[in-house]
Amino acid sequence: MKICIVKLSAMGDIIHSMVVLQFIKKQLPKTQINWIVEESFKGILENHPHIDNILPINLKSIKNNKLAILEQIKQINNYAKNNYDLVIDAQGLLKSSIVSMILGRRIVGSKIVGFDKDSIRESIASWFYDEKVYIPYEKNVIERNCKLVSQALHIAIEKKDILEKEAFLFGKQTLEVNYDIVFVIGASKENKIYPKERFLELAQRLEKEILVVWGNDEEYLVAKWLDENNKKVHIAPKGSLNDLIGIISNTKLVIGADTGPTHIAWALNIPSITIFGNTPEYRNTYITDINKVIKSDSYVNPLKLNKNDFSIKEIKAKDIHNIAKELLIG
Repeated sequence: MKICIVKLSAMGDIIHSMVVLQFIKKQLPKTQINWIVEESFKGILENHPHIDNILPINLKSIKNNKLAILEQIKQINNYAKNNYDLVIDAQGLLKSSIVSMILGRRIVGSKIVGFDKDSIRESIASWFYDEKVYIPYEKNVIERNCKLVSQALHIAIEKKDILEKEAFLFGKQTLEVNYDIVFVIGASKENKIYPKERFLELAQRLEKEILVVWGNDEEYLVAKWLDENNKKVHIAPKGSLNDLIGIISNTKLVIGADTGPTHIAWALNIPSITIFGNTPEYRNTYITDINKVIKSDSYVNPLKLNKNDFSIKEIKAKDIHNIAKELLIG
């Protein structure tokens, strides 16, 4: 069987979908798996032994140049020549469903599978699927992905399988860095970012060698400020996604907000603490004996996130430190 998984973005969402690959290969070892993804995130998929082909596209280019849609459709049509037996839309957006439709209409008997209209935010996307899977949107994202794939391929994926998963990111470390703890200080939204002052207090309490990873100029300034105010805090060199995977694979603990780099730790079976404010901890990560969360007291409706919820700032550094001590001892 030849299948294509459609998960275009973002980093954390892609990671939460990638866990299914090992379960597919264990039960259907001869399956050929391709994955279509936004160009900027293809690095997170690279070197994976269960992905036969990574198919990058650049739908984001359309935002600045409407005519770019023609080039992107041409690219997707070229990918469709692979003649997929099955296309799985793990994104559930209108744009991903259209991509899935183009990919899955080349041969007679091919099938497109995605979430049903009551399981996604953009319900119109379900119109493009031949088979529709129901699982409430507010359920855990990793379990949602596993149910979608298990139903599409008629395989079994249990909670036990997820808890006992093998590490599934394969970056090759090119940077010679190895620190006890990694701080992930950034996030995609301002109200998902833990304050730098709290990170500094946490560093002082931990008394460990800490590496701060960053992804843009604003985050670099925060990392620089932390470095200047604590001699045990260090700034990670600028690197690729491949380097980031390598750094996290060699640390003892990752601490950060609900964002892609923090979720890398879960994918690598590295201890982590994910800090949640305006996003739901029960949905956006998988809690294990080594992957813990801490959540502010605010109520979160996963169907309508509160843009004015900055409650992450209220989480005390000492409470994170208490969890960190347990993980570092364990």
